[in-house]
Amino acid sequence: MTNKIYHKVKNVPFSDPKELYEEEHDLLKEPFYFPGTNGKAVLLLHGWTSVPYEFRRLGKYLNENGYTVLSPMLRGHGTVSKDLENVYWEDWLCDATKAYEELAKNHEEVYVAGTSLGANLSVMLAKNKPKISGIVLMAMPYSVRFERLGKAVLRFVNIFIKYGWKFYPPFFGSPHLVTRMISYRKYPIKSVLEVADLIKISRREISKITQPCFIIQSNRDIIIPGNSLEKIYEKISSKIKEKKYVHKAYHTFISDIKNEHIFQDILDFINKN
Repeated sequence: MTNKIYHKVKNVPFSDPKELYEEEHDLLKEPFYFPGTNGKAVLLLHGWTSVPYEFRRLGKYLNENGYTVLSPMLRGHGTVSKDLENVYWEDWLCDATKAYEELAKNHEEVYVAGTSLGANLSVMLAKNKPKISGIVLMAMPYSVRFERLGKAVLRFVNIFIKYGWKFYPPFFGSPHLVTRMISYRKYPIKSVLEVADLIKISRREISKITQPCFIIQSNRDIIIPGNSLEKIYEKISSKIKEKKYVHKAYHTFISDIKNEHIFQDILDFINKN
């Protein structure tokens, strides 16, 4: 699987997001695999409605520092939003598990990093696979605002309305930011309920996590509750744990070029753990 993915990847320099979109358009809907040199690997799990491309710059950076990097396409993503309709959170976890097991075959140390939904999957994977060397949780929702009421409303709404549309507030920034260009613009309401279920279950399991953990969140994240980072830091059982706030950034900060300084923080955490 990994060799097949690798042959699809081109080494194109990263520049302006709009130029990236034009130059690398054939890569936007593809998983990626970069073979490393240090015998260690990192699994990168993308967010809901997004694609592995949001991690590609981080993946190249880690690979340039010796790590093998794999970022799989989670089921229902990278095609059309309708393909999310019949996908369950267990399917996403299955995809993540298969990717981890692929890396674990040839790498003694495997780290897992995820953003948003991918972070919740990272928690579940770390709980199921105690040999994982460490996890990086970016923009992970610890809970959902008005969780019980919200799910009840969504179930009722889903009887009449099958899809919702994303809204980016004016202060989000340029319309050419990577997140806007690569994510589904609309989404099945049914899939939102799967995300909510995953958030609830990963919250229940987080106290069972003992691997080294690095938690990162934007201080202006309007998508998840503002106390998510502190709650995760408090509940997780890792003896080695770090936290960091990214200033003036959106929810999916890792795909924004101006936040590339986070790459070094992630590399430092992985190197020392």
